[in-house]
Amino acid sequence: MAGFLSDLVQYWRILPLIIVLGLGNGLPFGYHMSVISSSSLFVKGFINQTWIRRYGSPVSEEKVTLLWSTAISVYSVGGLLGSLVSGYMSRRFGKRRSHIFTDLLGITASLCLGLSKIGGLYEMIFVGRFLYGLTLGLAINIYIQYLGEISPRQLRGFINTSAPIFVSSGKLFGQIVGLREVLGTETLWPLMLSLCGFTELLQLIAMNFYPETPPYLILVKKDKSRGIKAMYRIWGPGDHQAALNEILAEQEMHKKSKSMTVMELVKDRSHRWQLYIVIVITLTLQMSGVSAIFYYARNIFLNAGLPQEKIPYISLGMGSFELAAVMLCSVMIERYGRKILLLGSYGFMATMLGGLTVTLSLQGWTHWMPYCSAVLVFLFIFFFGMGPGTLTVAIVIEMCSHSSRAAIFVIISCLNWTGLYVIGQVFPYVEAALGHYCFLIFFSNIVVSGIFLFFFLPETKGKTIQQITKEFNRMNFKNKKLQEPIEFSTSL
Repeated sequence: MAGFLSDLVQYWRILPLIIVLGLGNGLPFGYHMSVISSSSLFVKGFINQTWIRRYGSPVSEEKVTLLWSTAISVYSVGGLLGSLVSGYMSRRFGKRRSHIFTDLLGITASLCLGLSKIGGLYEMIFVGRFLYGLTLGLAINIYIQYLGEISPRQLRGFINTSAPIFVSSGKLFGQIVGLREVLGTETLWPLMLSLCGFTELLQLIAMNFYPETPPYLILVKKDKSRGIKAMYRIWGPGDHQAALNEILAEQEMHKKSKSMTVMELVKDRSHRWQLYIVIVITLTLQMSGVSAIFYYARNIFLNAGLPQEKIPYISLGMGSFELAAVMLCSVMIERYGRKILLLGSYGFMATMLGGLTVTLSLQGWTHWMPYCSAVLVFLFIFFFGMGPGTLTVAIVIEMCSHSSRAAIFVIISCLNWTGLYVIGQVFPYVEAALGHYCFLIFFSNIVVSGIFLFFFLPETKGKTIQQITKEFNRMNFKNKKLQEPIEFSTSL
């Protein structure tokens, strides 16, 4: 802990940048995941009022449901499109200028949402939701890459896990402002939907004072002097020779190629096992059961005898539990490493799902059984925050080279946005057919993925990208002699 604090003091200049990036990217991403449920009744009422004003009669329940589901789905469509072009944006314009573009797009989306009621146009909600999906599909990829490229090795785990901290904070913030005592009212719901426009405005202003990332300047722009200046501006004074050597070594490893496209990555044998692991941990995150837990939580709490009007406040407790776990993980990651925390969390999550299946089956057996189910829900959320909810991003950043990172995150985002859409459409039917036994599907997925990662995922703690690549190459080129990574001693 003492070493972590001393490193944090040494690199204190990076902390304001992490906060600005988190407020402008991670927080809106989490916020719009939770705030949409708080606004559903108000938006449906607004659609009905607009319909009566236009056509003189109320809209049918089926049409309201269709319009509301459209508002939900266009967000995922925008997110998927944004993620598809994020690789090109980061390669062509760099992370800093791409952030400025996404901020302008996000502010426009916020204005559409915030002015929809004043304008009397529910269509502005569709446009705003689509633009916000496009914004966050772009921004979250570029944000995570930016974090990975400005992180000194001593604080790499902590800085890379700052993204999940802000995402979880955004989800909790969305639950808080959705309460009727805050912005969850008939009058203030447009402000609730557009609130994150202020954080994006803050980032738009602040990013004009920060440089592009050193790896992008050195590896893509071939401008070593600007890259060194960027190191000093982001990290402050000190000896950054080791970081420069690591970037130059990566440049030598990939001197014949620039940033890879998705198709180049898929065809490249040297990244085959990295790609396999990225796909597995991304799909495991989607199929971990966390969406089902949140779906079931309301019924579980009601069966435990909790008053219906108290359920939103219990949900705040769940969000707070997740945030606490994410923050704890960000501190523990440099001490215990990534692999042991991830696999340990998988084991506890699978145990909670198995236990939840049993307690829900025995719900009427005794009066205290619903309380056991409620405890298991909270524990599952905690271990999700301690494991895949936090570590997935950090592991992917650390095991992928700069040349492959943009393409890797395009693939991850496409899987995530598609998974969100498919699970949202399919899960209600699976739940209707299987009931609480649907948790066994998620249980099996976690167990199988955990076994796979136990054998094939290397520990990335404290290792350079060259060392990690060498470990993967033992699997990528099993029958070929590998060239040792090149060491540099170029001085600043």
